Amino acid sequence: MKRSSLFILLISAIAFQAFAQMTLPPSGNNQKSEVTQNLGLVKVTIAYSSPDVAGREIWGKVVPYGLTNLNFGKSNDQNPSPWRAGANENTLITFSHPVEVEGKPIKSGTYGLHMIPGKEEWSIIFSSNTYSWGSYAYVPSEDVLRVNVKPIACEFNEWLTYDFTDRLQNSATARLKWEKLAVPFKISVPNGDDLYVQKLREEMTGQKGFAWQNAVSAANFCATKKLNLDEALGWVQTYVDRGVKYFPVYQSKGNVLYAMNRTGEADAIMKEAINLPDAQAGQIVAYGRSLIAQKREKEALPVMEVAVKRYPTLSVALMGMARAYSANGDNKKALKAAQDALKVETNVNTKSAIEEMIKKIEKGESIN
Repeated sequence: MKRSSLFILLISAIAFQAFAQMTLPPSGNNQKSEVTQNLGLVKVTIAYSSPDVAGREIWGKVVPYGLTNLNFGKSNDQNPSPWRAGANENTLITFSHPVEVEGKPIKSGTYGLHMIPGKEEWSIIFSSNTYSWGSYAYVPSEDVLRVNVKPIACEFNEWLTYDFTDRLQNSATARLKWEKLAVPFKISVPNGDDLYVQKLREEMTGQKGFAWQNAVSAANFCATKKLNLDEALGWVQTYVDRGVKYFPVYQSKGNVLYAMNRTGEADAIMKEAINLPDAQAGQIVAYGRSLIAQKREKEALPVMEVAVKRYPTLSVALMGMARAYSANGDNKKALKAAQDALKVETNVNTKSAIEEMIKKIEKGESIN
């Protein structure tokens, strides 16, 4: 081959490569969009291209019901295609951790998201193919998961949009919304609390584990969730053994012991806690109120007495005493304690709240 011919071929190849890499607006002006939602420590991301309604009839027309022969790629009468659930490239959904979709498990990773529309029911497909344009290359053998859901009516959306609703720590509902239709599918994290425990365990062995405040937070989380209790008890016990005498430390130990149904030990540690120098009136009263909520009214009385003895001029302590008397059926003493609280309180809103409770006591009603 002559040198000039080789040069022309080389220039042509470079020119073609440069043309392929030009940055231009997306096909059809269907702008790329992305939405991310955290479910606790789990991250879910949906990346899609967003077409507009533009006055068209969408469902059953622009987006046909059922599977469709697109007459291109692998799409034919024998292998009709689902909808790409967006526009242009594959719509992609990424899970940072294993999750469940509509109660069915799926591993962490990125998946092509396709849908089979129906008037009464839709199928949502999670495909291992993440690199194709639309659904032209779709084949059922690459399905990782299929779930069926019911479409619902929604407000008008000119642009195809994905969002998340019903958001909780370990679950949320993802929705495709376009025109006046929404297609929801629930995503759940079956072991979300365990993921936090694993993270806490890692952090407690690192620099964060040298702060008693972090041990308290970690132990309280485990106590609230009633999991990993033995290890949680060890986290706070370390600081108790080191002589760290702060109310939050002792309270968190008590919380874990209560979660373990070791009530006697928990009561003993809380008795120490409310007498620690840093115990505030509100903290003591909150503990007393928790006893009232547990129907342990008689045990709440001495706790509230500690608060009043230490903070005799604070309305929160006096109202704690009023609540304890009310819980034990002694309205006369409850009324006296509430009236004393009203005398020392200066905040307008708090005074108003106390006045309302006084009215209830005068009627013989409980203030708990």
